[in-house]
Amino acid sequence: MQLPATLFDRLWDRHVVSSRADGLSLLWIDRHFVHEGSHHAFGQIAARGVPVARPDLTFGVADHYVPTRGRDGPVPDPSIARMVAQLGANTAAHHITLFGLDDRRQGIVHVTGTEQGLTLPGLTVVCGDSHTSTHGAFGAYAFGIGASEVAHVLATQTLWQKKPKRMRVSVEGQTAPGITAKDIMLTVIAAIGADGAAGHAIEYAGSAIRALSMEGRMTLCNMSIEAGGRCGMVAPDATSIAYLKGRPFAPEGALWDLALADWADLASDADAVFDREVSFAAAAIAPTVTWGISPEQALPIDAHVPDPDRISDPIKAAAARDALDYMGLSPGQALQSVAIDRVFIGSCTNARIEDLRAAAQILAGRKAVVPGLVSPGSSLVKRQAEEEGLARIFTEAGLDWVESGCSMCVGMNGDMVPAGERCASTTNRNFKGRQGPGARTHLMSPAMAAAAAVNGRLTDVRRFG
Repeated sequence: MQLPATLFDRLWDRHVVSSRADGLSLLWIDRHFVHEGSHHAFGQIAARGVPVARPDLTFGVADHYVPTRGRDGPVPDPSIARMVAQLGANTAAHHITLFGLDDRRQGIVHVTGTEQGLTLPGLTVVCGDSHTSTHGAFGAYAFGIGASEVAHVLATQTLWQKKPKRMRVSVEGQTAPGITAKDIMLTVIAAIGADGAAGHAIEYAGSAIRALSMEGRMTLCNMSIEAGGRCGMVAPDATSIAYLKGRPFAPEGALWDLALADWADLASDADAVFDREVSFAAAAIAPTVTWGISPEQALPIDAHVPDPDRISDPIKAAAARDALDYMGLSPGQALQSVAIDRVFIGSCTNARIEDLRAAAQILAGRKAVVPGLVSPGSSLVKRQAEEEGLARIFTEAGLDWVESGCSMCVGMNGDMVPAGERCASTTNRNFKGRQGPGARTHLMSPAMAAAAAVNGRLTDVRRFG
């Protein structure tokens, strides 16, 4: 008899080419995304004289280093210009589809790949970027890989992997108005810790998860890596099917019907066993922000900064002292008293059209009292936001509206937070210097970032109705 299986079990078993005695399995890779930082891997296969095994399954995207301003002329930074040109040369030499700066589909890889319908349920998806876990929102096994692994996939379309354990995160019930996937995920990470899912493939389940849009599910899966997970995934359902239908690279006609039948069999069995399970009540989740230098250092917006002297765990107490020192906060300080210097709305976590609409709803008819930057997740999202009048709301509020790219999330493309400044950000990481040397980052949802822009401090978005 066939044993009950999880979604992850099915994805794994479908892709195993062979297994070794040491526990590693060779997996077939269905989609491989490369970007400017992948030039090392192309150099490795060139040194070996090896071609790209499956250029039809490989897709290039210019996103990490590209400037979000001045796209009409040459890239001003010579080193970045060289990387962008190198990506173009490498993809052209191997006949790989490239969403480059001159392509209307350009954007952040984890936004462009999904909106083009390249990510489908049941696939394996890899990229030389840790937030490749985003693609798991469609019921795919998606994970980030290193430079040597990128070269291995380019050369063989396969990858040696150790099977992770399985973890289910369930969120049941109905969230309160204004609560977003970002709030859910920050709550989860704060509860289980930044290493709480280490060595596990996470499946998100429960009525609150099923109620999320695809944009929301992508936010959850995007930040799975911040909980230590190998990947995050949501079983495909009517929501994901409706999102995919008609996308440029999605199946059509008879192939679409075959795909639907296949995807219907992917969900975890009702009696499937997970190695770890955690659950949350959706109604208890509040708008959440980070106060420290790890995504797990997060609290509801109406809370106070913790006092390290009251934390019994000496390791966590030391981490809290280090965080407060770097962030310039005081024990017991009300989060809503924390003044900010600027806002950033963007990144592969929260720069899709739903995210921009949520931020614009708060900013409409209001003025930001601090400077800010809004970078849409893709050029297609940018055009849609302009057509819907969202861009005008941002600019009238006093925020800069720029081109798509990783922008201020990574602080290596010209968009940076100056040293010592505090940024209300919709990104996924608040590590020291993530947005620039000495930058202080508070993670939150797009609506919360917009509220902070209006008030000049961390603000409970529920005050805006």
